[in-house]
Amino acid sequence: MSTDHLAEVLACARVLADHNGQDTLVLDLTELSLWTDYFVVTTATSSTHLAGLVRHLSDHLVLRGLEPARKPRPADDEEWCLVDAGWFVVHIMSVRARAFYELEKLWFQAKAIPVGTVTKPVKTPGGNTAAT
Repeated sequence: MSTDHLAEVLACARVLADHNGQDTLVLDLTELSLWTDYFVVTTATSSTHLAGLVRHLSDHLVLRGLEPARKPRPADDEEWCLVDAGWFVVHIMSVRARAFYELEKLWFQAKAIPVGTVTKPVKTPGGNTAAT
């Protein structure tokens, strides 16, 4: 898969991390799977947070011209929302669902790429620049 595709997947993952998705990572499945190339996995802290992450991801996908196989509509008690974008699949999971299904262990041979939030330079009181 091209580096452009990986960059696109990382951008989607960063959107989730920037909106407080916890322990966001990309699993590179290019050598392991014929039906998709990447998983993005993140944890939501509540059903409201999960719905918000789905909304932010959906908005991002529209801006990038990507359309999932079906429009995700998480229920109020949803613990796992899967967004299938074809060559990558996003898993937004509750803490309980992520601990139970352990996708990282299931796909242990995949290269895991942790994704943090984008650091923003901030002026400190002394006039120095620090990352947050």
